[in-house]
Amino acid sequence: MSSETFRRLLLESNVLDRERLAKAEAAAASRGTPLERTIVALQLADETAVWRVLAKAHGLKFVDPGKFAPQAEALAKVPKEQAEQNEALPVLWKDGVLWLAIDDPIKTYVADNLAFLAGCTVQCALMPPQALKQALRKHLAGAPGGGAGGAGKAGGAAGGAESEDAPIIRLVSKTIDEALQQRASDIHIEPFQQRLRIRYRIDGVLKEVASLEITLLAPLTSRLKILAGLDIAEKRKPQDGRIAHTSDGRAIDIRTSVLPGSHGETIVMRLLDKERGLMSLEKLGFEGHDRERFQRLIARPNGIVLVTGPTGSGKTTTLYGALQQLNRADVKIITAEDPVEFNIRGINQCQVKSRIGLSFARILRAMLRQAPNVILVGEIRDQETAEIAVQAALTGHLVFSTLHTNDSASAITRLTDMGVKPFLVAASVQGVLAQRLLRVVCKQCRETYEPSDTELRSIGVDPAGARGTPFYRARGCPTCEHTGYRGRLGIYELLQMDNTLREMTFRGEPMVRLREYAWQSGGMSTLLQDGVRKVMAGHTTIPELLRVVAAV
Repeated sequence: MSSETFRRLLLESNVLDRERLAKAEAAAASRGTPLERTIVALQLADETAVWRVLAKAHGLKFVDPGKFAPQAEALAKVPKEQAEQNEALPVLWKDGVLWLAIDDPIKTYVADNLAFLAGCTVQCALMPPQALKQALRKHLAGAPGGGAGGAGKAGGAAGGAESEDAPIIRLVSKTIDEALQQRASDIHIEPFQQRLRIRYRIDGVLKEVASLEITLLAPLTSRLKILAGLDIAEKRKPQDGRIAHTSDGRAIDIRTSVLPGSHGETIVMRLLDKERGLMSLEKLGFEGHDRERFQRLIARPNGIVLVTGPTGSGKTTTLYGALQQLNRADVKIITAEDPVEFNIRGINQCQVKSRIGLSFARILRAMLRQAPNVILVGEIRDQETAEIAVQAALTGHLVFSTLHTNDSASAITRLTDMGVKPFLVAASVQGVLAQRLLRVVCKQCRETYEPSDTELRSIGVDPAGARGTPFYRARGCPTCEHTGYRGRLGIYELLQMDNTLREMTFRGEPMVRLREYAWQSGGMSTLLQDGVRKVMAGHTTIPELLRVVAAV
């Protein structure tokens, strides 16, 4: 079925008019949710009417929740825990065929899952989600079980809201909500030969939170793929998708990546809180001279400002902090992002959609016809995007973007490696900010100590000059979950282009020479030097600084 068929039938059945359909389509596109569920969520039409049209569009039978009662013979064909796990209700046993009620046409695969257990041909019919949930709770409450595992037993015994969903659904929902409560940025689901490991990345460090039976991998993977809109039958290729999740009334965007491994598919979910991710430059740890220089840099009318660092080093958050300062009624700001991580009022944000050819380069070209003052390109990945960004900077636009390089000077040579001519790089780039994130030592349990001379020299500090300065080390308490750290802040290395650096870039000088000049001229402090300032100010510890910048 094409989506056009569903839209046409909605109009022909008078379930929606064109105006309400357009409103629903716009909301579905922005939220990344299916059109039929968006219609119901916005209360534009009755759920039963929408699902009746959806069934017709997919060529499926429709189960009217007001006119059905499942047969006892049908219910007996499938064990209770399997029906719950697959979110499918046996409703009819007729002529050797078992009919199952499901709430999503994509879930017709459950017919194959349950045909072996039922020992007969299985067909699927469509039923509205809320009605199906209520029916599952009502009709499976006393149904015979088949010896469910620990998760199934917990679901059968629990009362209240938790027992309304299948065990695997509860597991997924609980995992996401728990990760959000613990301030995790990522969830890692990793299969091994005998077990399934779940880890959260909290303050940049992975923490194992659960070790499950490997038999849970298949249903867990299927559930997450369905939520992310991925192909559940494809197990050989990597896949990427997005899950829209709501927690405590907040919209959470979850970027989901699936990668085939030797013991099954490993899944990583990046949690993005669109409402709480925005931070000012001051809160990010930008201090002193570097902060003043960066603010002067972003106040310029044109040129390119780059932020570099590895994945998860806070590059996008820094750029959003800069955009917030520039976001005024007299300034037009447009962004191209993949994905749009945080929503900023007053800024035009565009989502990259590679499947339909809407790349960074294509959006960037279109942006220039919108007469913006400031442009944010989520990432410069290729020569085409880099060249368009340079041209935009040279024609009166201020361009922000990110690159994956280890330090600030490397970004200059990276652009030339991409194929941008050195004289264009020299003329367009105004500055490059490299950054990392350090964990903040817990204020509740930190303790002062006297570091050894070796420790001080390892971070470039003269022991004689450090006398009288309090240094802290991490201990651990309930507040920081016994890690010794809570929260993170940035350390920065700002390279600002001057006439000499532009001349060196034009000549194609190597990265080492560029970095050496920027440091010796006094215009740049290194990541390590900024980290030392944070250590001596009591924000973090020497071991934490060495963990992050030892290889820099």
